[in-house]
Amino acid sequence: MNDQRNMILAIVLSMVVLFGWQYFIAGPQLEQAQRQAELAAEQQAAQQAPDSLDIAAPAGEPGAVAPAGTAAPTSDITTFATRDAALAASPRIAIQTPSVSGSINLVGARIDDLHLVNYRETIEPDSPTITLLSPAGSPEPYFLEHGWVAPSGSTVALPNGQTEWALESGETLTANSPVTLVWDNGEGLVFRRTITVDDHYLFTVTQSVTNTGASEVALYPYSRIMRLYTPWTQNFFILHEGPIGVLGAANLVEMSYGDLQGDRQRDYVSTGGWLGFTDKYWATAIIPDQTETVNARFFHSTRNGNLDDYRANFVSQTAVVAPAGGSAEHTSLAFAGAKVEAIIDSYERAYTIDRFELLIDWGWFHFITKPMFIVIRFLHQILGNFGLAILAVTVIIKAIFFPLANKSYASMANMRRVQPQMKEIQEKHKDDRAAQQQAMMELYKTEKINPLSGCWPILIQIPVFFALYKVLFVTIEMRHAPFFGWIQDLAAQDPTTIFNLFGLLPYDPTIVPIIGPFLQVGVWPLIMGVTMWVQMKLNPPPTDPTQQMIFGLMPIIFTFMLATFPAGLVIYWAWNNFLSIVQQWFIMKRHGVEVDLLGNIKNSFKRKPKAAE
Repeated sequence: MNDQRNMILAIVLSMVVLFGWQYFIAGPQLEQAQRQAELAAEQQAAQQAPDSLDIAAPAGEPGAVAPAGTAAPTSDITTFATRDAALAASPRIAIQTPSVSGSINLVGARIDDLHLVNYRETIEPDSPTITLLSPAGSPEPYFLEHGWVAPSGSTVALPNGQTEWALESGETLTANSPVTLVWDNGEGLVFRRTITVDDHYLFTVTQSVTNTGASEVALYPYSRIMRLYTPWTQNFFILHEGPIGVLGAANLVEMSYGDLQGDRQRDYVSTGGWLGFTDKYWATAIIPDQTETVNARFFHSTRNGNLDDYRANFVSQTAVVAPAGGSAEHTSLAFAGAKVEAIIDSYERAYTIDRFELLIDWGWFHFITKPMFIVIRFLHQILGNFGLAILAVTVIIKAIFFPLANKSYASMANMRRVQPQMKEIQEKHKDDRAAQQQAMMELYKTEKINPLSGCWPILIQIPVFFALYKVLFVTIEMRHAPFFGWIQDLAAQDPTTIFNLFGLLPYDPTIVPIIGPFLQVGVWPLIMGVTMWVQMKLNPPPTDPTQQMIFGLMPIIFTFMLATFPAGLVIYWAWNNFLSIVQQWFIMKRHGVEVDLLGNIKNSFKRKPKAAE
């Protein structure tokens, strides 16, 4: 009975993994490819959307529409062959802090040149730093912009993406020295923009306008992120990449780039909150004052017939500027940088930003994933290595669940003890399933046995395993984190493969069409597979040939499957298997069960006698 239950559980888990892979990974990738092909055809025929439509209606006027001319038409953007050429085409103010470097474009007063100096593209020490923001006209335009919107029908001249601002104060934007830009519209309005930045990734933008004219002026401040290309995404169900925000009654808003292409526009009304775009490790977000009611919008259009244009913005409530020297001011925040948990949480606390922690995709098991990350980070501070921290947290998890595992195996031992009675019941009521089940339940009740208790250790490990997978997959702290030897990035798969003898043969088996990705079976996946196989040998093999085949194939299937997973996760699984072997050996001995591990392993290699004809 116990072997049959284990067989069923093994089959179910294998089917869950295999069908889950097809449903959540292979299927969505195919659908995404088909969707992109369809959109490409649609966009060829689509007409250019008016540039002003990306701006949300002014807050407090839900029916209002932003007038044309609030931003430079993207169809008129001059394109450049390289990013450097685009940067050289306009005057700039340098940005230099311990975390970022780049520049502010005086044309449009945009923050459109940003490098994350503490992160590199690869693990090589001379690899280029991560480029987050780039100017319009470059191959991948992505930038922050702020400005003002006038009520419908107004003819007041406002600064836009083509406006060239003058530097009023400051020379270089640093964590200790802000810069102030100024522009006079020649009609009695003087606009100023003061930009500050902290030691990490938070910009504070204060916009002000002074009215020297003879009549009052009503204006609405806005903040906007423009991403004028479709970035590559992993398109993996475990990770959200694309437009994101926390916006009032809508709560957490997440959509893919394909979703926004299909919808074209999504509008929200929110008090406080934030919105922007997230990548796996980096993000941009614009953040109003958390007591302020804003109208927010995600928007998509096409440029020149086939180039994608994604935008996220919010418009704040009206600012009435009195004549003869009156002024108005508005301050908002903008995040542009790495999604470091401690930094993001500090911003949430300091500025009371509504659920800003959700900029990191902690997933469905948030209540497990984030605490597990915090424990791993704490252990890393003690041990100095994230790999060792993962091994240590595995020991802690095993210790926490040891009483449950002990109780589970005790129930399994009792199940073995009453197997003779169970067989008698099965023979006695072989033609009456209802009577058989009732007699079984009476036996369980008499012997105080829970037939499902043996499944709990496995079932509990599933969310823990998934949470650890999330930690390894989404947290930037794991990116490029080394272990020992050849594992120099716990968030990447084991770089070795048995199919070129771990580098001894001069070819890359992963380039083989179709099956190539599954041929990178490295050292740690093999160790994991061996430990899984040894763990199964703690018990004698089932007598049924079909069960034997299934149990024999499971370590092989999991070896190939986990070979594509992050190395840190494979190391965890191998170490967890080893601890499970030790734990199960101890528990079995404690309950007086004979353990013949070596004998079971030797029997696996013995030639099976041929069945008599």
